[in-house]
Amino acid sequence: MNRSGRVLQGLRPAEPGGGVPDLLVLVDDFALPVGSFRLRSQGSAGGHNGLKSIEQVLGTRQYARLRIGVGPLPPGLDGWSDFVLERMGAEDRRIVADLMPTLIECVECWMREGTEVAMARFNRKLKGDTEPADTDRADA
Repeated sequence: MNRSGRVLQGLRPAEPGGGVPDLLVLVDDFALPVGSFRLRSQGSAGGHNGLKSIEQVLGTRQYARLRIGVGPLPPGLDGWSDFVLERMGAEDRRIVADLMPTLIECVECWMREGTEVAMARFNRKLKGDTEPADTDRADA
């Protein structure tokens, strides 16, 4: 949703650049493979229009986001907009459905124990990934 920020207008931090500690945004992420996810305490929009909208409305990048992998872009598609408008394939739907209990546990942990604890417990280094699992990536 490219205009996701509109519904969050009332959560704008009192101080410019301040954080929104009680907000967790779940978002699709093309930089992560299907079946993977990353919890972040803050970071850039990484080209994601929904996150850009949220950042614009809130005036901050300081809010938690749970990035859920939907990548990579399949061969033969011209761009990401084509990909997100197509129905997810059966195998990818199964993978995401199998991931749901873990995603729910992650969100519940975030709610009970906070972002840092949930990141330490649920973020895992992906195969071929060169960055530590608990740091923000500008391109993710």
